[in-house]
Amino acid sequence: MTATKDQFFKPAKMSAQAKSEQTNSVVRDILDAEVIAREKKTEKLRALRLQQTADAPAPIKKAATKTKRAVKTS
Repeated sequence: MTATKDQFFKPAKMSAQAKSEQTNSVVRDILDAEVIAREKKTEKLRALRLQQTADAPAPIKKAATKTKRAVKTS
């Protein structure tokens, strides 16, 4: 293994524009990964919700009950 200049000295500073472009690229990659993960999770939850509604029995409606009202005596 031979020693090179890069191993001992710091590389030249990046220009502000190059650093900005690198930051933008990294941020876009992170945001794209988050969007993909969110869409995947949404699809999974949607499928589970549809399956749950398909498997659930129809709700039973209760018959309306008549309540007795107190008779007011004068």
